[in-house]
Amino acid sequence: MWWHDKGRVLLGSPTRSHVGPGQAAPCPTISPRQKLMRAIAALAVAALSGGCFQPLYGEQSPAGGGPILRDQLSAVEVQQIFAPKGTDEARIAVEIRNALLYDFTGGGYAAPPTHRLKIAIASTRASIIVDVNTSRPDVENYGINATYTLTEIGTGKVVVTGTTFARVSYDIPGQEQRFARVRGLRDAELRAAKVISDNIRSRLASYFIAGT
Repeated sequence: MWWHDKGRVLLGSPTRSHVGPGQAAPCPTISPRQKLMRAIAALAVAALSGGCFQPLYGEQSPAGGGPILRDQLSAVEVQQIFAPKGTDEARIAVEIRNALLYDFTGGGYAAPPTHRLKIAIASTRASIIVDVNTSRPDVENYGINATYTLTEIGTGKVVVTGTTFARVSYDIPGQEQRFARVRGLRDAELRAAKVISDNIRSRLASYFIAGT
């Protein structure tokens, strides 16, 4: 009806009368100035957000003025890990300590020590799958449990204490292949030692970055 169309015009739809049947309404245009302002706003938000994040192993400290993480880790003195001589644990203790020393220094020289790291380990072995015919294990699980403390040398204060563990499995191809079984166990020990060293390094890195 004509009064319906008139009512639409009176209610403030000036563009309605210009759009014919089956035609789409024209899209609003954005001026170059508005595009520029939107781009500037997006860049500002990105810059502010980027300043809130700091890579865990970055080359700069979060505040920009303190020592970087690599320097702090290289100043950690890793004590010898106690284990009975001639045992498998003695070999694993050396592997864990060497991995930490390399991770802390990157293969370079250590800085004058500011902290002392003490680690204690215990290993476990358990049969996971046993052959029902021979009652011999086909798959075994090797594990390492570790406790560690980080002490500030200057004050003698213990600043970090923690526990971590690693569990890795390995196949036993057959009781006749004794060398393969020993080789599988050695590989499992090395993998578990790497997990332990990575966990401890991550915990200490978190302490030096966040202070907790």
